[in-house]
Order: sequence, then structure tokens, then C-alpha cells
Amino acid sequence: MISISDAAAEQLKTMRESQEIPNMFLRLGVNPGGCSGFSYAMGFDDNETDQDVYMDVKGLKVVMEKESLRLLEGLEIDFEESGMTGGFTINNPNATATCGCGHSFRTATDEGKPSEEPC
Repeated sequence: MISISDAAAEQLKTMRESQEIPNMFLRLGVNPGGCSGFSYAMGFDDNETDQDVYMDVKGLKVVMEKESLRLLEGLEIDFEESGMTGGFTINNPNATATCGCGHSFRTATDEGKPSEEPC
């Protein structure tokens, strides 16, 4: 299970509504790379496969590949306003190390494949 704050849910719903494709949902994932070994993937999609699992979180359909679920279990997504900008923040209880920019991580059981390029 993942959680999405009220602020993040509202921001995501607003962003989804600006898409012109019906039935869009939030896709979360993990890719190899980043400073620490894995990087987060988050975006809108309208194509599910038999490799996906989905859940409803605060009125948002959230989809992820079954393979990513073990790395994202317990994930918390928030949205924070900061002056004239804002952005999503991710808290992953599975992460034992993260990079300074917060976009990549590794776990106690899986180091992923860190990229050689800095964040």
C-alpha cells in the first residue's frame, strides 16, 4: 500500500484533468540508475498490462508493475509549495540510502545499478 497526502492528491488530480486522454491514471515505478541504484518513475498513463497491480488512493487510480511493488511498499507521496515553485516529495520506508536530490535510492536487500552521472 502507498499513501498520497491531500495536497499531492489534489495536485495530481489537477494535472490529470489537464490531460486530453480519457481514463488516465498515475503510474509509479522504479528504474535502475540514479546516484544510489534505483530512480523513481511517476507519470500518467492509460495502458495497463497483466504485469500491473492497481489500487485506489484518495480517488486516484494508481498503477505499478508487480516487480516494483516490493521496492515501493509503504511509499508516501506529498506535494510541497516552496515560494513560487512546488514539487512532489517521496518518502520510501524501504530505502536505506538516498541521494542528495531525493530522486534515487537503494534498499537493504537490493542495491540496483547506480549510474556514473551525478544527479
